[in-house]
Amino acid sequence: MKVVDIMERAGVVETGRAVIYIKEALEEIAMSSETHVETTRIDIEAGKRFYQLPNNAVKILDIRCKNHENGDSEYRSIPRSVYEPFTEDTDGI
Repeated sequence: MKVVDIMERAGVVETGRAVIYIKEALEEIAMSSETHVETTRIDIEAGKRFYQLPNNAVKILDIRCKNHENGDSEYRSIPRSVYEPFTEDTDGI
């Protein structure tokens, strides 16, 4: 569909205004729905603290870990930390 077709359907006469409306609509769609979402799984290793994230990751939506206290192997979300942790790191990093 071309801009002229959209202008005719919407009843807009000014091309500049129609282009602005289209750009705003596309921005709204992009903000309201996530596209190109990919799930990546990384196994946790004992004694390892930092993990390499995929280079093409733009936004991390959720981090989940298997809960060790259940028999269902249910994944639970890890909440995001807003403040510095209260406990000091033993490795000094």
